[in-house]
Parts: sequence; structure tokens; C-alpha cells
Amino acid sequence: MALRPSPDRHVKDDYPWWLVALVAIGLVLAVVIVANDIYAQVFRTVVNGVGITVFVTLVAFVLATVLGLGICLLGMADSQVLRQIARFYIEIIRGIPILVLLFYVAFVGAPALVAGYNFLISPLVTSGVAEPILVRDLSLMWRAIIALTVGYSSFIAEIFRAGFQSVDLGQIEAAKALGLSRYRRFRSVVFPQAIRVIFPPLSNDFVSMVKDSSLVSVLGVADITQMGKVYAAGSFRFFETYSIVTYIYLILTIGLSLALRRTEKWMKSR
Repeated sequence: MALRPSPDRHVKDDYPWWLVALVAIGLVLAVVIVANDIYAQVFRTVVNGVGITVFVTLVAFVLATVLGLGICLLGMADSQVLRQIARFYIEIIRGIPILVLLFYVAFVGAPALVAGYNFLISPLVTSGVAEPILVRDLSLMWRAIIALTVGYSSFIAEIFRAGFQSVDLGQIEAAKALGLSRYRRFRSVVFPQAIRVIFPPLSNDFVSMVKDSSLVSVLGVADITQMGKVYAAGSFRFFETYSIVTYIYLILTIGLSLALRRTEKWMKSR
């Protein structure tokens, strides 16, 4: 029976042939796009949605990270009421599909938010200082961003919780013995160690949000998917269009995954 290499050696010596194959396929498709007028036209149309996809992803992820961190800290508070509120939020939001959440926020949450805002500023409206806003003033793109923020914040909150709880309690007790405040303990002891545990799953969620941002096309937001849907519906070039859409998403997700993986290795070597 042949001896199998140890897992560590296997991972270390494993050459990324999958990446070589992907790069080769990508180069072939790039040549096809340049040489073929139909593919070139599809690419020029679909690529106009890249900016919206990147904007929606970045803004939603930053907001979801901030909200998720807040929910996590709420769930680790001394008050049982605050912990139960955080757990209630996490369990409810995690149980709703992102697509359903998009529709709910866009067509239920947005009108309620506008109505609540108008109610709060009603004295200012009466005095003529401010004017009420309409539901249509809140664009569908921002409704989609809010939905993605809410949907991902519950998962990110659990990532932060797992990372913070991975820090050895003895080090926290030692920081208390040194007289460090709660904020100083978090900044100097807990967070620097927890971020190494938090970063890998957090980066995976970032890549997942790039893909899930395609769901905003159901609201008519002009992202990559929506631009492809519009072009395919008008030209009936479904194969060419969705091949280009897939090609662009793979460039974004694989490039981002490689960059995040290199960052993760750098953090481990520190």
C-alpha cells in the first residue's frame, strides 16, 4: 500500500493547476470577445452594469459588517434583555431567504420607513421648514442595499461572535488584572487575536455577496445581471449573453477570492 502524503505537505506542494486552466479558458474567451462582433457587443452592453454591482456590494457589505458587529456586541452584553433582542434578530433574519427579504424591504419596509420618517418630521412640515418625502424618492437600488445589509448582518454577527469567543479567557482575565478598561481590553487583546479567526469566513461572505448582488436585478437595478437580461430579451442571444455574464462574474469572484486568500496568508505570517 502506497503511503499517502501528510495533509500539510500535500497542501504545500499542490500546484494550482485549476487556476492555470481557468486563466487559459479566460484568455480564450477574451480572444473570442475581441474577434467576434456579437460577443463584443454583448460584452460592451453587460459591462456597463459592473459599476452598479461593485457599488451595491461594497456599500452593502460595509453597512452589514458595521451592523453585524453591533448586533454581536449586543448579543454579548451583560443585560439578558439585550442578548435576547440580538438573538431574536439573528434567528429571524437568518430564516428569511435573501430574495424574499429583497421584495419585503422594497415593497413593505421602504413604504413603512418613509411613513415613519414623514411622521417624525411632521412638525417641521407643518411649519414649512421641511417637506415630506415620497416612496419613489427612495430608489430601488438603495432598497436593495438595505435588504442585503439586513440579510447579511445576521450571518456576520455570528462570525464576529465565534471570533471573539475563540480568544482565551485567561488573557482577558489578565487584561482585567492589569486594570484595562473594557474598551482597551477589546481593542488591545480581543480584537487583534479574533480578527485572524474572523477574516476567512468574513471574506467568504464578501465573495458570496458579490454573487447575491445579482438578485437586485429582480427590482430592475441595472447591475450585470439586469443588463444581460435586457440585452437577451431584445436580441434573443441568450447563449452569448449569459456566457458573458458568467464570464464577468467569474472574473470578479475568483480575482477577489485570490486577493483575499493572499491577505489571509499574510495575516497568518504576521
